Amino acid sequence: MGKIVAAHGIKGEVKIKSFTSNPKDVCAYGRLSNKDETRYFDLTFKGFAKELLRVKINGVDTRNDAESILGTELYILRDKLPALEPDTFYLADLEGLKVLDDKTGDEIGHIVGIYNFGAGDILEIKFDGQTEPQMLPFNNTYVPTVDIKNGFVKVAQKELNYQKDEVDNA
Repeated sequence: MGKIVAAHGIKGEVKIKSFTSNPKDVCAYGRLSNKDETRYFDLTFKGFAKELLRVKINGVDTRNDAESILGTELYILRDKLPALEPDTFYLADLEGLKVLDDKTGDEIGHIVGIYNFGAGDILEIKFDGQTEPQMLPFNNTYVPTVDIKNGFVKVAQKELNYQKDEVDNA
């Protein structure tokens, strides 16, 4: 849903980078949790600080409290999210999907992460035979097919710098 990226002021407010289509919606879903659900957060929207939300979290009352939770990613239980339209999905649904070559249909890897550093969504793909994952823009040029139901995406092989790593057994 979002990530706590900075403290704001001395009364425990924080700045949150929202991952929702309407940034204020991060406060509209009720109680959020950290990734492993060991801590819960009740948010109250206070305003904007440039492109970030200013939020008050119940129980976070000082700047030190706010600084202690910097970097926390905020999550919500799946059943609290709105129902999806046909042929739509949440980005989190992509993680773990098989990656197929769009020309041959051969399985060539799997998605290990989804990121957005500000310029658009990026897929982190671990290609078979490679030691390091590769980042790939998540758009129709690079990823022409997404099939959540059948568990795969197709990537345009011509757009990739994909080669199997050569292992020297000498």
